[in-house]
Amino acid sequence: MKTKLRIKTLFMSDVHLGMADSKAVQAAHLIRHCKCEKLVLNGDIVDVWALKSSGRWTQEHTHFVRTVLKKMEKEGTEVIYLRGNHDDILEQFLPFKIGGLSLVDEHIHESPHGRYLVVHGDGFDHLTTNHVWLAKVGAVGYDLLLRINRGYNAWRRWRGKECFSLSRWVKLKVKQAVSFVGRYEEQLQNLARWKKCHGIICGHIHTPADKMIDDVHYLNSGDWVESMTVVVEHLDRTFEVLSYHDFCRLTGRQPKGTTPSMDVGNISAKPLALPAPQPEMLAA
Repeated sequence: MKTKLRIKTLFMSDVHLGMADSKAVQAAHLIRHCKCEKLVLNGDIVDVWALKSSGRWTQEHTHFVRTVLKKMEKEGTEVIYLRGNHDDILEQFLPFKIGGLSLVDEHIHESPHGRYLVVHGDGFDHLTTNHVWLAKVGAVGYDLLLRINRGYNAWRRWRGKECFSLSRWVKLKVKQAVSFVGRYEEQLQNLARWKKCHGIICGHIHTPADKMIDDVHYLNSGDWVESMTVVVEHLDRTFEVLSYHDFCRLTGRQPKGTTPSMDVGNISAKPLALPAPQPEMLAA
């Protein structure tokens, strides 16, 4: 039986519309089949950097935008869009509100467990903030790695194997990358404590997470280029990192034109450890 996932709040980041590897179809599919009061788009939804270089805007990217707008119009969903570093062009318009859409730099999410600070997180990436040109060079290199990865995964699918993420493997294996993620999480933890918040919800580094760092609840929504994950707040006000693979399994839904092999949330670099999902369901 096909169902809709009924939740309180959906947090999504790093869709990177404009990149060839953006999983816009799957991201729109998840949004369309979630019933939520608030949708928080936590930065890098549109990748202006990519659009200025080798990227292009596709029909699937337009469909994602229309899905969000329809969510506001038909279901009365409040949409909060936080600027990221790849869509930093929005900086000149902040803060801005029109109808149910708000463009902001940061957001405080109220929860029975305490306040959660929501930020994209690029402000704690010193390369992004202090050496923007170098960060853009790195973005081009990342895009090239993804292109190589596409060819490699086509070969793996032909051999009947699961998809594999080269960039995620690098993050897991390279000492400097692991160290960077650790410092990033620690800095955001300190920011949450300074803001007198119980937790922090971010994106930016494409590494989904749900853990306690000392007394701070750290949540990272991942991305829609590789991990394909979101943070959801259930109706009982508990939080969870939910992968697209688990979402499809729970709701019995799969977007047209896709197959399980296209779900890179199943990459074999290292399975993402997720808590057992306990969603509320709403019959479609």
